[in-house]
Amino acid sequence: MLMFAEPVYLWLLLLVPLIPAVYGVLRYFRRRRVLRFGDEALVRSLMPRWSSSKGWVKVLLFAFAFMFFVLALARPQTGAKLSEHKSKGAEIIICLDVSNSMLAEDYSPNRLERAKLSISRLTDKLSGDRVGLILFAGTSFVQLPVTTDYISAKMFLSSIDTQSVPVQGTAIGDAIRTAIRSFSEQSEKSRVIIVISDGENHEDDPVAAAKDAAEMGIKVYTIGVGSPEGQPIPFEGSLMKDREGNIVVTKLDEATLREVASAGGGAYIHAGREEFGLNPVVDDIRRLEDEEFGSVVFESFDEQYMYFLGAALLLFVIEALIGSRRSLRKMF
Repeated sequence: MLMFAEPVYLWLLLLVPLIPAVYGVLRYFRRRRVLRFGDEALVRSLMPRWSSSKGWVKVLLFAFAFMFFVLALARPQTGAKLSEHKSKGAEIIICLDVSNSMLAEDYSPNRLERAKLSISRLTDKLSGDRVGLILFAGTSFVQLPVTTDYISAKMFLSSIDTQSVPVQGTAIGDAIRTAIRSFSEQSEKSRVIIVISDGENHEDDPVAAAKDAAEMGIKVYTIGVGSPEGQPIPFEGSLMKDREGNIVVTKLDEATLREVASAGGGAYIHAGREEFGLNPVVDDIRRLEDEEFGSVVFESFDEQYMYFLGAALLLFVIEALIGSRRSLRKMF
């Protein structure tokens, strides 16, 4: 199967048929000028060495050389096939709170952006581990299934904001249960859930969900984002207010997050402004027994551009060596 790594260059192939077409038009106007000058047969007799056929040979060689050169620019590749890739590590699913309270600015620039930056830095330190991402507010959904494609994980992070989940609220329990269902069938031992939230749970029972996870051998860690004294929530150029017109202040609920971590067999960490708290969690994960994961991936393609480039250079050289005059030598 032939693939092109830079297919945009293939548009230049539209110029290939134009080369002989333009040459033909120029030949036509040249013949008309000759006819105005005098008798065509007489003019040809005055230039016995000039060859009309060699001109077409040269232009066709140039057109084919240009075609091969364009194909080389498009980087043709072959050899793509599926293969099983083995890796060892843990499966880590991060549950990120994207409720409006995460817009509070007790971290710079705010809680959510600081959490996203820390998750991005976490992926830089992973090797062989699988990572997944779940977003939650009033409900939860899988933003990124468990994968070793850390580049894709960073790409998904950049598009996350408080509008990613349409239902507002903070349903930590629902997020944990979604994470439990999201682990791969290959994972049995080294499974970890990391909940990043301010802990203001209003929807369900996160402690019961964490206990269910622990019974299945899944550790639940919690990272508290925010300050106990609380911060107002920026909203549409002002501050968020309740129905009575009072400014809403969001506070870190450490008690809930500690209970969730205790029930899940993990640990609670308060995110600092310098050390967010993911590094200690990763250090603890490193003590778990690594599991071997198998995944089907595409093998690297074999580059074929050099053959097309070689053909182009050969045709360019031949075209340059062919003159426009007839040969005086005759084969017979």
